[in-house]
Amino acid sequence: MKRTLLSLSLAFALVPSLAQNKDYPIQPVPFTQVSVRDNFWLPKLRVNAEVTIPYTLAQCYRTGRIDNFLRAAGKLPADTITAFTFDDTDLYKLIEGASYSLQNKPNPKLAKTLDSLISVIAAAQEPDGYLYTFRTMKPKKQHDWVGSKRWEKEEDLSHELYNAGHLYEAAVAHYLATGKKNFLNIATKNADLLVKTFGWGKEEKFPGHQVVEMGLAKLYRVTGKKAYLDLAKFFLDLRGKEGHLNHEYSQAHKKVVDQHTAVGHAVRATYMYTGMADVAALTGDKAYLSAIDDIWHDAVEKKIYITGGIGATNNGEAFGGDFDLPNMTAYAETCASIANVYWNSRMFLLHGDGQYIDVLERILYNGLLSGVSLSGDKFFYPNPLASLGQHQRSSWFDCACCISNMSRFLPSMPGYVYAQNRNDLYVNLYVGSVSTIKLPVSKIKLTQETNYPWNGTIKLTVDPEQAANFAVKMRIPGWAQNKPIPGGLYQVMQSLKAKPVLLLNGKPVAYDIEKGYATVKRSWKKGDQLELQLPWEVTKVEARSEVAADQKRFALQMGPILYCLEGPDNKDSAVMNIVVNKNAPVQTVYNEQLLNGVMTIQMTGSATKRMENSDALQLTDQTVTAIPYYSWANRGPSEMEVWIPYDASAAKPKPAPSIASKSTVSSSVKNKRMFRALNDQYEPADSKDGSASYLHWWPKNNTEEWVQYDFDKEYTISESSVYWFDDGPWGGCRIPLEWKLYYKKGSEWIPVKNLSPYTITKDKFDTVKFEAVTTTALKLVVQLPKDNSTGIHEWSVK
Repeated sequence: MKRTLLSLSLAFALVPSLAQNKDYPIQPVPFTQVSVRDNFWLPKLRVNAEVTIPYTLAQCYRTGRIDNFLRAAGKLPADTITAFTFDDTDLYKLIEGASYSLQNKPNPKLAKTLDSLISVIAAAQEPDGYLYTFRTMKPKKQHDWVGSKRWEKEEDLSHELYNAGHLYEAAVAHYLATGKKNFLNIATKNADLLVKTFGWGKEEKFPGHQVVEMGLAKLYRVTGKKAYLDLAKFFLDLRGKEGHLNHEYSQAHKKVVDQHTAVGHAVRATYMYTGMADVAALTGDKAYLSAIDDIWHDAVEKKIYITGGIGATNNGEAFGGDFDLPNMTAYAETCASIANVYWNSRMFLLHGDGQYIDVLERILYNGLLSGVSLSGDKFFYPNPLASLGQHQRSSWFDCACCISNMSRFLPSMPGYVYAQNRNDLYVNLYVGSVSTIKLPVSKIKLTQETNYPWNGTIKLTVDPEQAANFAVKMRIPGWAQNKPIPGGLYQVMQSLKAKPVLLLNGKPVAYDIEKGYATVKRSWKKGDQLELQLPWEVTKVEARSEVAADQKRFALQMGPILYCLEGPDNKDSAVMNIVVNKNAPVQTVYNEQLLNGVMTIQMTGSATKRMENSDALQLTDQTVTAIPYYSWANRGPSEMEVWIPYDASAAKPKPAPSIASKSTVSSSVKNKRMFRALNDQYEPADSKDGSASYLHWWPKNNTEEWVQYDFDKEYTISESSVYWFDDGPWGGCRIPLEWKLYYKKGSEWIPVKNLSPYTITKDKFDTVKFEAVTTTALKLVVQLPKDNSTGIHEWSVK
């Protein structure tokens, strides 16, 4: 069997001998048949292969994820375990990404490393196929999520089936990349155990975290074993059955066919919707299709960010209510963006409608790509749309799902460029590349030349082996039709001046747009060329009036790229104080030295700041520069904003310097990233305001902690105020039991003589006045509650 026949980018390809009757009517063109050669995606694919994948592997070694397998195999003592029961999946996803990378570019050393890792995984598998290192290693102290026996806590937090799902996806990817069955055999042995264990009248449990449904569908495609597909459907159909852990958080509150809105944990949700699409395509279940169609409309019409991000709240990493899209606290997890690409890709394969690719493209260039740094070794878990500087990229997370997910996704990106339905060829994404596509009528070589996303001209050279009649369907992006995202949640403030132009061999072609595509059907011969000229203008976008967070503001987009303001590009490193007239003209400047080469947007705006020792505001005109959103936070912490105020009432004047803001912060908190919250001069709306930054001691409780200001010079002070962070009733922080102030005298810390009581209240500043002291430093000592921690939004000194 030729490897090329087995290499469909998302494992949709059928083993030819199996010839299943049902599947997606449209099939993606394998990414192995799309050789990217542009200046935008090719460098990013190289960084992923040369930096991110090796880096992630090194971290899996460093953090003990690979040791978990060695402990399960009895090759290391089970004296410790890693933090999360799903840590096994980081290794699986890494192997999946590395396998995709091997398909793009052979690497014997990497292939050998994968074989070594697979042998470690095999040694950890129990004789009957069970593979879950946290249980098998029998640690001295078992993780609270595991349960006393197999599957006991599966509907909650054990993640046994979640691990299995990523195992299957990785094993299929490795098999398709190499033709070897060493990893596939591990996966099928585990899947056979699941088939034997789960089902109606057997072990009736559904996965608390979905993904096994997608993995089983992929295994079915490469093995033809229908029991795998049947099991995927069982796991879906069991949800909502009385007597189970039927939480909305895990989309188990109703039967899946009775769900019509996007709710709960955003990653679990979109993995489930993707699995439903797979099962629907393979079984013809129309009730599944009706449900996910409704859910998709709910998500894109009421619950998606302009960046394509989903999941508005960190409370459960979940969808919020309708139109509840806060910017600074936006969760918009990187994993959720990746899962949402999978889901929208499946929706396109079901319906052949370009609106799903519009959403996919929006995610891809913005909310997904922002998840990894330009260097490939720093990452975002949430992807907010505003920041005071409290959001910084991290080199690793204890919960590393987003990092390993990014490493596996990027190599597969070229698989979203083209798709085919018999002799209909869909051109979905505009990426400079050379591709070979086999249609029933002929083998076709496609050469796509473009500087997209910095330019809207796409030249497509069509070279069939022999003259043949087929259709080329060029997607006319929604943004080029004044529709930023389908459904009307966001609208352009002014329509584009130009319309898309399509040329065939240099001559204009009249076309109709059907389901988002301009179709040219003819007898094609070698050298024929289509040229699509998309209108390339900066557009200002506004949100529906129901989105409270975005009122009196606009966002900037050009082509598929969304823009933001960031501190390093603007005066005083501030952006929260900027106002730009909604009719202000804009100009674009490509800067090849900035952020690996980006198109910037410049316009004239104004900024306000408070004067020292005065309530007066200073207003100044300035040039305002915007950069692509995906590229922010690559130059250290700073202010950032996607939605730009056009009314001064929506902006926040830059505060005047204060004793506190000029101080150096230290604390018993070890995470120095939180220090800036104390003196950023941002006043929260209330104690639980997640849009304001804060310092906290969670998970500590019942301890004495401290924060300290070292002043820039000696001051005489007599008053200090503190605004407590309290995220009750659900969070772990409460106002403290008591607090005290100490000033530095020589090398000693002396308590201040307070003239007013140390009040402790929520939702306002607690202020204490004391006898004036002259000092260079002030310390605030806090006694944490017995059963909770404490946090501080802001601490000021007068």
